[in-house]
Amino acid sequence: MIKHTREKQVKIVATGLALCMLAAPLSASAAESSVLMASGGVASVLETERTLEEYIQIAQDAQGASWGYTNIGVANVESGNLNVRAVSSTDGKLVGKLPKDAACEVVETVDDWAHIKSGEVEGYVSKEFLLTGPEARIRAMELVHTVATANTDGLNVRQEPNTTSEIVTQVGQGEEMEYVETGSDGWVKISIDGEDAYVSQDYVTVEEKLDTAITMTELLYGQGVSDVRVDLVEYAKQFIGNPYVWGGTSLTKGADCSGFVLSVFKKYGITLSHSSRAQANEGTKISASELKPGDLVFYGNGKGNINHVAIYIGGGQVIHASSPKTGIKISSYKYRTPVKCVRVIHD
Repeated sequence: MIKHTREKQVKIVATGLALCMLAAPLSASAAESSVLMASGGVASVLETERTLEEYIQIAQDAQGASWGYTNIGVANVESGNLNVRAVSSTDGKLVGKLPKDAACEVVETVDDWAHIKSGEVEGYVSKEFLLTGPEARIRAMELVHTVATANTDGLNVRQEPNTTSEIVTQVGQGEEMEYVETGSDGWVKISIDGEDAYVSQDYVTVEEKLDTAITMTELLYGQGVSDVRVDLVEYAKQFIGNPYVWGGTSLTKGADCSGFVLSVFKKYGITLSHSSRAQANEGTKISASELKPGDLVFYGNGKGNINHVAIYIGGGQVIHASSPKTGIKISSYKYRTPVKCVRVIHD
């Protein structure tokens, strides 16, 4: 017979009850009876009442939540990403990746596959690694986060909440920023690559969102992109969703922005410093119009001091270790104003 610790027993009972509530809401008396039967008596209820209430509240909130989904699914992988394929076969063309804990609309299920839509990606994923139904909704309640989306182009991001404060950078229309809080002074506090800043409330839309799938940038041989550039970019994409760790250089356990870059390039025999500012001087400066997959894009504060680096992957996108909250992710290379572009692969 399997024995569980009191903490695990409570979680099992509470989670089970919460799932039941999503399928058919229970009255208070029915809920109490279920707990009494599952956890063994009044003493157990008294010991676990607070935790149980929290799970019940999650279930109740999840019942009315949709986030724009009719039949939500959530990627349930240990790490990395869930492959999205054009057809329901492991031989199918890869059309996107669904990062760990990202959400999707489940259109239908066919045998061991689910037909999904997520962001700009539509295709098939293995049902084995996808939460659906009540479990997906409860998980989504834990994962939903608030973003501030720029509703104008060239939005000024300032160091302090006033129009005379220094402009840290600018972001393009449609770019999402990590939301921190809204002040009473008409300014929204946001975070860009782990650093707090401010934008005018008039030029952003604040909303709750779930992460969605990532489109695959097609890097074709014979079109000015060398084999090593293609390979480097595809290698870097394997680590999307992995954690950001200040001072880290591990592609799996955690890296900061320059640590991520140096570790990716190390595989290809290129040695770089563990500093974005230093890396900016370890290659040949190029213009944004000359960017090729594998080139480096640098960002800085309002004074032009470099404090962040990303790898250009083609299609106007970069991959970078962004912040502790978002980890390694893909963004538009103009998600904030680039201050320098550098080439370290010479082919």
